[in-house]
Amino acid sequence: TPICDVPKMTTGNRPADGGHLIIEAEDYADFIKREPNAVKYIKRLMGAKEYINNQDRYCLWLVDASPAELRKMPLVMERVEACKQDRLNGAEDRQKLAETPTLFRELKNPSTYIIVPRHSSETRRYIPMGFLDSNYIPADSATIIPEATLFHFGILMSNVHMAWTRTVCGRIKSDYRYSKDIVYNNFPWCNPTPEQKARIEQTAQMILDARAKYPDCSLADLYDETVMPPELRKAHQLNDRAVMEAYGFWGKLNTESECVAELMKMYQRLTEGE
Repeated sequence: TPICDVPKMTTGNRPADGGHLIIEAEDYADFIKREPNAVKYIKRLMGAKEYINNQDRYCLWLVDASPAELRKMPLVMERVEACKQDRLNGAEDRQKLAETPTLFRELKNPSTYIIVPRHSSETRRYIPMGFLDSNYIPADSATIIPEATLFHFGILMSNVHMAWTRTVCGRIKSDYRYSKDIVYNNFPWCNPTPEQKARIEQTAQMILDARAKYPDCSLADLYDETVMPPELRKAHQLNDRAVMEAYGFWGKLNTESECVAELMKMYQRLTEGE
């Protein structure tokens, strides 16, 4: 549970399907050509790798499919049967999932949410996050924050949050491993004035607008420190300042370690009563 009053973060979906409910990009065109009725049950599957690198991957999301519809789609039925057999051959908890072979292990499909890649390169100043809708199914290589707002996005994309992340997050080799229990739930959020909150929302939107100017670029491209577009860097700098002002850090702290020290003091005050 977060120590502050913010939307809860949760993990993405674990298919637990042996790969049978997932349609890889190279198989997609052939699959829908042979099984056109399945198109309405196919959604983009979005994990950390797919999100950061703008890679296509798909899945069968059969939550609302009726048995009659399923039986009219032989290629879908083949995959469902293969998923069932894979689960039956697994451990005891996995075997129980064989009772619902049309479905992922979890069924998280929020109308809107912020996606946070669990793994990201340490060479990036900011972990790329963003908003997705119900057309995208989050995979378990990402965490998600349903019902999050522009304000939450602005804070999470700031140098304040990244300073905290770099200090407390886990690592794979030296790359960031973001987690809800260690990083997000323990993060001390500021209490901005209405004017400060509006400014953070404004700069958060500027980040999204700057990204949108480069539709041919992946987030990996945009957040390469060597080639980051000037307007995106400027938007981040303005957002950093807006967030630091809301925390009361602007003009007082000069280093990341000083920022983390202040955040740790806030964390201590927030958790002293526990």
